[in-house]
Amino acid sequence: MMRTAARGRIGAMRFPLAVGYRSGIQRSLLAWFRAHRRELPWRANRDPYRIWVAEIMLQQTRIAVVEPYYDRFLKSFPSIDGLMRARPRDVLRLWAGLGYYSRARNLHRAAREIVTRHGGVFPRTHEDALALPGIGRYTAAAILSIAYDMPLAAVDGNIARVLARLGAVRGDLRQPQRWRKLASTAQELLAAHAPGDWNQALMELGETICTPQIPRCGLCPVSRWCLAHKRGLAGKIPAGRRKRASVKVRIAAAVLRDPRGRTMLVRNPGAHHDALFSRMWQFPAVEITHDPATEVKAHLGEMLRIDTASLELTPLQAVRHGVTFRNITFMPFLVRVSRLPKLPRTRIAPLANLGRIPVSSATRKIAATALP
Repeated sequence: MMRTAARGRIGAMRFPLAVGYRSGIQRSLLAWFRAHRRELPWRANRDPYRIWVAEIMLQQTRIAVVEPYYDRFLKSFPSIDGLMRARPRDVLRLWAGLGYYSRARNLHRAAREIVTRHGGVFPRTHEDALALPGIGRYTAAAILSIAYDMPLAAVDGNIARVLARLGAVRGDLRQPQRWRKLASTAQELLAAHAPGDWNQALMELGETICTPQIPRCGLCPVSRWCLAHKRGLAGKIPAGRRKRASVKVRIAAAVLRDPRGRTMLVRNPGAHHDALFSRMWQFPAVEITHDPATEVKAHLGEMLRIDTASLELTPLQAVRHGVTFRNITFMPFLVRVSRLPKLPRTRIAPLANLGRIPVSSATRKIAATALP
């Protein structure tokens, strides 16, 4: 006689977790992953340092974007000790263009803690991993399961979507109670004998097959157990999240250049939201409301404490840039000066060689408009 399925609630839905159901999903998904897994550089071995760097870089960033940064980063900092000894500006320089720069700062801070508190080895306990800067529940579970075979289920957006479709879970998956129940289900469904492969298999399935908009159910190794697929709901689950309305922002920037082709960068964020340049070296800039030239000239006068009436501003090509919900138009101006001012929290550097300085992709875009 067939055993009655044990069930666990997720919101108003019930998710079948009978032994046969669970083992069937585990066998099929793990077999699929081992046959079709992508060869990614952080999968070359189970070095916790390499896995940790990859997981931090992959936060809110596509694999194709991460790969070249990952290779360059590990060539410069091949070990936790090497990262700990690095200067913060060198870490940020290698991160420049990848975005979300707090990740790099936290990575560097965490390396110091690992060397001083854990003998230079990424900690093996969940509690110690969570105590590190920049490490949350998902990242800790991913690293510990892949590197150390700890039976911890990792739940990110991709994995939550796969689980929601398997159980036909409707509604906003980020709603706290629903997310907690999905996390609980993920732990129940975990293949404890191969937790690292299991977590990666769920991630891989969500990234390549069980995608947000057009899930390819015909290629899915677990579609026979998927309630959303059986009920024709795969395209409707999960519910779309309400996006924050986009905001248009105009920023005028002043690119000062002396006869030697050098420019001045500042730390002072200027009259704009300080996250737009990732709190790194940048050109003097101001958010504008009416006339760009007039407002950036006034900003320069206030910053440099000089009479700017004689300054000539040459408009450069406008640059588009996006930061979260902001649609930004940078309106740069070239300002030729005989001598660059020397002020606190400023830096003089060749305009054509800003790649050696930790600057954001926005600053790089502005610099490119001022080059011959």
